[in-house]
Amino acid sequence: MIDQLPLEKLGLSKEYLEQIDPEKLYGFQLGRVISINKNSCIISNGKREIFSELSGKFLFNAETSLDFPAVGDWVYIELFNDESLAVIHEILPRKSLLKRKSAGKKIDYQLIAANIDTAMIMQSADSNYNLRRLERYLSMINESNMRPVVLLSKSDLAEPGNLEKMIAGIHEIMPDIKVIPFSNNSSSDLEMLPKVFTPEKTFCLIGSSGVGKTTLINNLLQEEKFKTQAIREKDGRGKHTTSRRELIILRNGAIIIDNPGMRELGIISIESGITETFNEFTELSAECRFNDCTHTVEEGCAILDALEKGMVSKERYRNYRKMQKESLFNAMSYIEKRQRDKKFGKYIRSVLKYKRDKR
Repeated sequence: MIDQLPLEKLGLSKEYLEQIDPEKLYGFQLGRVISINKNSCIISNGKREIFSELSGKFLFNAETSLDFPAVGDWVYIELFNDESLAVIHEILPRKSLLKRKSAGKKIDYQLIAANIDTAMIMQSADSNYNLRRLERYLSMINESNMRPVVLLSKSDLAEPGNLEKMIAGIHEIMPDIKVIPFSNNSSSDLEMLPKVFTPEKTFCLIGSSGVGKTTLINNLLQEEKFKTQAIREKDGRGKHTTSRRELIILRNGAIIIDNPGMRELGIISIESGITETFNEFTELSAECRFNDCTHTVEEGCAILDALEKGMVSKERYRNYRKMQKESLFNAMSYIEKRQRDKKFGKYIRSVLKYKRDKR
């Protein structure tokens, strides 16, 4: 439970407070979304956790999934029923928003968390270690205006010398990123880890199932608050222990948002995130002969020339091209879906207007 905490302890910084319209505080209170479960959410106003729902005006004006609350959002609320129910009227401007493509064939956004300072990407030093997947996470995070950090769990399971190679591989794709190897079974590591999480700052913990996210949070809380499950021996994959996104206050005052494990990591329209993550290709593309070079077959392509000379990674190039095409394709499909939705909405409104005029 998050009770009797001033809003500053929930992550409301002075810089963020300056953006708030003081006139709105005459009729509303501030709250932060701390969990979402299907169509309902829980907010905290610093005094208590309150079940909340969206106002009718909010629902009417919402056009896409991006317009709905995410865990970590700051919202204007109105309290009812002796403060046992909160109605959300508006979401405050977000300083960051982590999102991905919805799982499956559906072309839409799924919100992960909002107003994050640091995204902690968790991979384990076993079969889960995957640089190409890490590049996907980094592209999402770089698009989302937050700082990435890699937590390399299960370091005790790595073969001698392999852990150093893994860390070196991560630094090859992003030299300045902070990488923290640790084991949930090491008392010295568990003493070190809380220092990584800064009080009153918001962290988001993301990664595949089975990498030890829930175990880490239990260790940081120093209690078995959340259920854990063993991974499958045949492939090392875990089950979705975490069933919902939830904001948690650690003992040192740091704020962490836990997420269900991600088995699919689809992307939509993250061109700037891809550009920042694959910056060597961005720099090389400036030397291409043609401004509209696709970096696939053209004469005078600096990227293809660098590939032929072994100056850049072929695996990294393939992932770069794959993510570019996926991001663009999903973005175009999403735009087409939005256009269809708008046409259908106009049709419904015209039918309703026709019925009213016939009365």
